Amino acid sequence: MEAVAIPSTLTLSSVLWATLGLGGFIGGLFLATMILPGKVHRGLPTPAGERRYYKLNGMALWVLTHMVVIGATLTLGLSLSPLVTTWFWPLLVAANLISIAASLWLYLGGKRRQAAAGESRPAGESAIAEFWYGAELNPTLAGVDLKIFAYQPSLIGLHVLVAAFAYAQYESLGTLTPQMVLYQAFWWLYLYTHYRDEPGLTSMWDVIAERFGFMLVWGDLTLVPFFYCIAGWTLMGQSAPISSAEGIALSALFLFGLWVFRGANKQKHLFKLDRSTPIWGRTPEVLGDRLLISGFWGIGRKLNYSGELCVYLAIAATAGRGSLEPYLVFLWLLSLLLHRAWRDDKRCRARYGALWEEYCARARFKMIPFIY
Repeated sequence: MEAVAIPSTLTLSSVLWATLGLGGFIGGLFLATMILPGKVHRGLPTPAGERRYYKLNGMALWVLTHMVVIGATLTLGLSLSPLVTTWFWPLLVAANLISIAASLWLYLGGKRRQAAAGESRPAGESAIAEFWYGAELNPTLAGVDLKIFAYQPSLIGLHVLVAAFAYAQYESLGTLTPQMVLYQAFWWLYLYTHYRDEPGLTSMWDVIAERFGFMLVWGDLTLVPFFYCIAGWTLMGQSAPISSAEGIALSALFLFGLWVFRGANKQKHLFKLDRSTPIWGRTPEVLGDRLLISGFWGIGRKLNYSGELCVYLAIAATAGRGSLEPYLVFLWLLSLLLHRAWRDDKRCRARYGALWEEYCARARFKMIPFIY
């Protein structure tokens, strides 16, 4: 199995140009999110009881990016391949620098507003911890919620890098292998369903409850776009196609996982907004007027995690079994989600008490029916 090494063209000049380019990309998306129309959605209550309003136009931004890239490719001969064959390391360094700078700006701005309001950091929390977690819950700029906006350079940036691997393979081989086509299709469907269900962001824990600091900023601007595309490095250098049976099996795994992942999350989101919303054509069953026990949530307590893992396993497996590298994202998410499932179970037992025990007796499985 052939593999392509990540380029090492890392110089001060390349980092400066990459920082300008990446900053321009983020700035362009920010201007577009201000200009493009979008439906305003009311979020769930924050820990302080506030319900914020969010303008969501991620689908429009994603489609606009398609139009720009496709149009420039057809009319100007644009190639995205240099993003991974020449500029990957400079862009990665630039993303880290921008993440640090943005986090410092958010922290200092948050501290100024805290001082003006006579507030202080949470008791027992150091300045380093406050920088890591953030000084504010929902900072805004020019009326744009920055926490919501950060999803755009994160996921659209990821998609641009994913597409760059296809450009690079086509320029090298004169064709796209079946596994590269699957890799592109899987990511396209993943992102399409994300933007289709974008209102679900307004009920996510990190949006309504987690402060916006370096942890989330770095995750959005650096970790997701530059780590989640890792299978592309192996795929880009492969010339031998996978079999039809392998392609069908991977497609089935991906589509099943995506159905469970998006479906479970959407059921929970709609339940939080309106507890009478039908699930699978029936009135939802609720324990103690608090815990949903219908749909996916009546089968297992964390099937959304299971579906997400199936999605990322299928994406990784498009690169074959000759290297561990394509599976690093899946393995990282596996450890993260297993810990999160344990943490959530512990928190819910403390919060709901006997009601949680009753729920666990009904939804017996955590992540894998009849196994775990």
